[in-house]
Amino acid sequence: MGNLGMEDLIPLVNRLQDALSGVGHTCSLHLPQIAVVGGQSAGKSSVLENFVGRDFLPRGSGIVTRRPLILQLINATTEYGEFLHCKGKKFTDFDGICKEIEAETNRLTGSNRAISPVPIHLRIYSPHVLNLTMVDLPGITKVPVGDQPADIEYQIRDMIMQYICKENCLILAVTPANTDLANSDALKLAKDVDPQGQRTIGVITKLDLMDEGTDAKTILENRLLPLRRGYIGVVNRSQKDIDGKKDIQAALEAEKNFFLSHPAYKHMAECMGTPYLQRTLNQHLTNHIRDTLPAFRSHLQSQLLTVKKEAEEYRDYSPDDPARKTKALLQSVQRLAADFEKLIEGSGDKVDTGHLSGGARINRIFHERFPCELLKIKTDERKLRQEINYAIRNIHGIRTGLFTPDMAFEVIVKKLVSRLKGPCIKFIDLVSEELTTTVYQCIEKLNSFPKLRNETERIVTSEIRELKSKCGDQVLLLIDIQLAYINTNHEDFVGFTIAQQVYNHNNKNTVAAGMAGNQGVALRSSLIVIRKGWLTINNMGIMKGGAKEYWFILSAESLSWFKDDGEKEKKYMLPLDNIKLRDVERGFMSSKFVFALFNTELRNVYKDYKCLELACDSQEELDSWKASLLRAGIYPEKVCVDEQGNGSTENFTDPQLERQVETIRNLVDSYMSIIYKTVRDLVPKTIMHLMINSVKEFISSELLAQLYALGECCMLMDESPEQQQRRIEVLRKHAALKEALAVIGDISTSTCTTPLPPPVDFSWIQPSSLSQPKHSVTGNKPALRGHPPPAPRAPYTGRNVSTHGFQQLTDQHHRPPTSVPRRQPPAIPTVK
Repeated sequence: MGNLGMEDLIPLVNRLQDALSGVGHTCSLHLPQIAVVGGQSAGKSSVLENFVGRDFLPRGSGIVTRRPLILQLINATTEYGEFLHCKGKKFTDFDGICKEIEAETNRLTGSNRAISPVPIHLRIYSPHVLNLTMVDLPGITKVPVGDQPADIEYQIRDMIMQYICKENCLILAVTPANTDLANSDALKLAKDVDPQGQRTIGVITKLDLMDEGTDAKTILENRLLPLRRGYIGVVNRSQKDIDGKKDIQAALEAEKNFFLSHPAYKHMAECMGTPYLQRTLNQHLTNHIRDTLPAFRSHLQSQLLTVKKEAEEYRDYSPDDPARKTKALLQSVQRLAADFEKLIEGSGDKVDTGHLSGGARINRIFHERFPCELLKIKTDERKLRQEINYAIRNIHGIRTGLFTPDMAFEVIVKKLVSRLKGPCIKFIDLVSEELTTTVYQCIEKLNSFPKLRNETERIVTSEIRELKSKCGDQVLLLIDIQLAYINTNHEDFVGFTIAQQVYNHNNKNTVAAGMAGNQGVALRSSLIVIRKGWLTINNMGIMKGGAKEYWFILSAESLSWFKDDGEKEKKYMLPLDNIKLRDVERGFMSSKFVFALFNTELRNVYKDYKCLELACDSQEELDSWKASLLRAGIYPEKVCVDEQGNGSTENFTDPQLERQVETIRNLVDSYMSIIYKTVRDLVPKTIMHLMINSVKEFISSELLAQLYALGECCMLMDESPEQQQRRIEVLRKHAALKEALAVIGDISTSTCTTPLPPPVDFSWIQPSSLSQPKHSVTGNKPALRGHPPPAPRAPYTGRNVSTHGFQQLTDQHHRPPTSVPRRQPPAIPTVK
């Protein structure tokens, strides 16, 4: 009976398969088994039927096995079969087993000869079998037949690989004797996943069909093309015997006589044939189970630990208990409030390092997006001066004014202040969207209770909309307050006198050139560093080195750049006097975001360049640099400047009108800078108070009351079908793992074992590759390879091996899994 020390090991694996079969794919455990691999019509099904002694597998031309068949053979006093998908039903008629296999195959694959990786589980009890667990896989094919897809070869190959690449799977490579063994597809696949040959067993079929005068003696003696575990020859029934309903027992007797009477095989007849193959497989599988038990037990224990905590929560879980539902509702709302506050305040214990979220995104809107939105509303210089010109002339009317009218100043200021409403409302919309996104992120944890999630989402989003409307009204009120009174006595306002002096100062030609400051400008006492970072100077010609990246330092007085962030080798320092900013369109092939700095007096800003083009890697970085430049007093200005640097400003024929326009322009700049500063300060504070803090307060104190007010608390806590299924699966998986560990714990691991044969020259099997041509060796006589050690032929009953001998085998569990070679499927031909 094979390995006498551990007859219960194979039934143990069968019990484990039963225990874990209900768990499905949630348990990634690979039980020890034997996979039968071979080409179509290689005799795989006949070998399995000879093991059972009955005809029970479908037969026909082409591909017949279209789903994996996990076959468990169990030695028993009675003979019958059972399917896992037909629990409790015993099949005593083996023709019925054959029909059930065909029906179950067609149920998933249809009748068009398609294949499916979903296995069929069949257990056969018989007094004529030894305990074995085998997987009958579809035969390897090359050409699609009928409605089969064009990549049928690759589908079958991938299905086979999913089984044989597992370290716990022995490979039974079946090859007909009347074909070239060197081109065996089964041996090639085995070589791909088992290069050392520790799991591969060779089976040679159809020995009785070889040409007269030829034999497979050197192959079966493991001398021609050696395998580490050797070859076993079998003789199956021919198609004529099958059609004639020849009894399998008679066929086994004929097989025995064939080996005893054949001159090439009679000296090794006791090591050939189906009964010997069955005993050998039983021994190999038993030893393999023994070897893999420690690692398998460790895998079971690790899986059990991962589900233990969750299973304990579900064990005493009563879905319909009102007290439990009330407690769960309270805990869910409290957890939602805590998660929302953590995301907004940035005090979460789990920090996201992949992207910004919650309060960090709102902070960016406050300090980068909102200032940039305010800058976008500024009109270009020409249009503004034209509006001031028209305002002054319309105020004077038919008369020529001697003084600058302050009413023109108020008209222009109020017009510019009114235009702030749009960016402020957009600002509120952005913050509202981020709040809603943050709420959705927190509510995702309520997916187990869909009704509670939907009601919470509805209530909170409705509150955000109401607060958004209230906040919008308050912000618009702030703008209206600024429009109500133009405070020309503000301490930061320059006034008419200073504005006139500025105009006179700008018209003097005694001002020294600004470029001399790069050779020796005295540093101000209050030099404030605003920002540091990498930027690319984008408009350098190729002859001057092309675009290069430098380390930039922006202060309140200048923009300097260095060779690197060590800040030792300064390349240039640009004073910020009369410097403005404008956007530059991205090039067709460029991935950079570019802006330019230029001098309003049309001077060169850097060497002989009229403007300095600087490039960033992202829009966020560009907006951040613009906000920093704004703090340094560099404002964007849309002025049409040609390639020679000539501006297209308004031409004034009246010097007095030009003086008045310039004076009003300076006053508007001064006053609007005060307005911008006030708006940038007050609007975020208003949003923080009326929206963000109010939403936090609402979730923490009002949400629970509104949920109770619905009067459907018990219905709110009804579980989703997905959560119910998950709870059932977790409990089932936990019970299955505990049962599997208990089953393993009942087994004594002391056994008589046969050592693995030493390595042989396995290089004759070429790795499976469709790109390599297949060279037949049928016509050439291969060179003999000496005499490697023969495969084991009888059970070894030497020493006992205890559990201490498993330490060297547990390392196998930590080996990286064998990769499944995959190939590109061929193109499906177009049917005309």
